Amino acid sequence: MPSVVVVGSVNMDLAVQVEQLPRPGDTVLGERLLTIPGGKGANQAVAAARLGATARMIGRVGRDAFGHELVAGLREDGVDVSGIGFDPGEPSGVALIVVEKGGQNTVTVAPGANARLGADEVARLRAVLRRRDVVVTQLEIPLETVLAVIACAHELGARVVLNAAPSGALTGRPLPDVDVLVVNEREADDLGGPARLGAAKALVVTLGAEGSVLYEGHRETRVDPRRVEAVDATAAGDAFVGALALALARGDSLVDAVRLGNAAGAATATKFGARPSLPTAGDLKRLFGVTA
Repeated sequence: MPSVVVVGSVNMDLAVQVEQLPRPGDTVLGERLLTIPGGKGANQAVAAARLGATARMIGRVGRDAFGHELVAGLREDGVDVSGIGFDPGEPSGVALIVVEKGGQNTVTVAPGANARLGADEVARLRAVLRRRDVVVTQLEIPLETVLAVIACAHELGARVVLNAAPSGALTGRPLPDVDVLVVNEREADDLGGPARLGAAKALVVTLGAEGSVLYEGHRETRVDPRRVEAVDATAAGDAFVGALALALARGDSLVDAVRLGNAAGAATATKFGARPSLPTAGDLKRLFGVTA
C-alpha cells in the first residue's frame, strides 16, 4: 500500500458561510458557525488516507478539548496518529474561515501548538520514515522545522512534496530543495513566479477551476480541470496535495498524479466544510469515473 508521511499543522476550523466576503470595516451576517477538524497537514493526511494510502501524521496539538477531538478525528479517518504530541503550554491551533456562497474564502490561522513543532517531531519522522515513502509538509509550522524535515527525508532517500502555503515564510529566502513544490496562482506570484520557482525538480501551480500547470525543467504541461459547481473551495488545495502524494507513492507519473489531484480538489469543492468534503476513492469514481 502506498505510504505518505505528513509533517504539518493540525487545527480546529471555525467556519461560517456568508453571501459575500466582508470588506475591511464591514460587518456581515453569516449562517451557523461550524466547528470542523482541519489544518493543512491534517487535511492532507486525511485526503491521502481516504484515497487508499497508509497515512501517518506528525504534528502537535494542545492538551485541551480541541486537541483530543482533533487526534480522535484523524484516528477515525484511518490516519496513524502516533506521531502527534500534546503540548502542555500552548492551545491547539485554530483557523477562522469565512466562505462566500460562490465558494471563495478567507482563512486566518492562530497556530498555537503548531508553532512549537521542532526537534521532537523531526526525531519522530526519522524513526518511521522509509525510502519508498513520500513526505509532505507545508508552511503552517516553523520554517526551520520544515527545512529539517526536508533534510531528514533526503538523507533517508524519501521524496518530498512541499506545499508552500502560506507563502510568506519563503518570501525573499532561497527555495528549499524538494522533489515537488505545490503552490496556487497567488502563492506563485508572491514567490517570484515560475522562473524562480523552477529551481524545484518539479513545480505544480494550481489554478482552481482552471486546472493546474506542471513545470519540469523547461517543459510545461497544462492539466485540464474537472468541472463542478463549487460550493466551498476551502480544502480543495489540501485534497490536491494528498491525492498527488498518494499517486507518487504508488509510482504514478507526475502528470497522472496532477490529474488525480485535480479530480480530488474538484470533488472537495462540491461540499461545505474542509474535512467533511475530502473525497474517498468511491467519490472520485462516482463523480468522474476516476480510479484512485
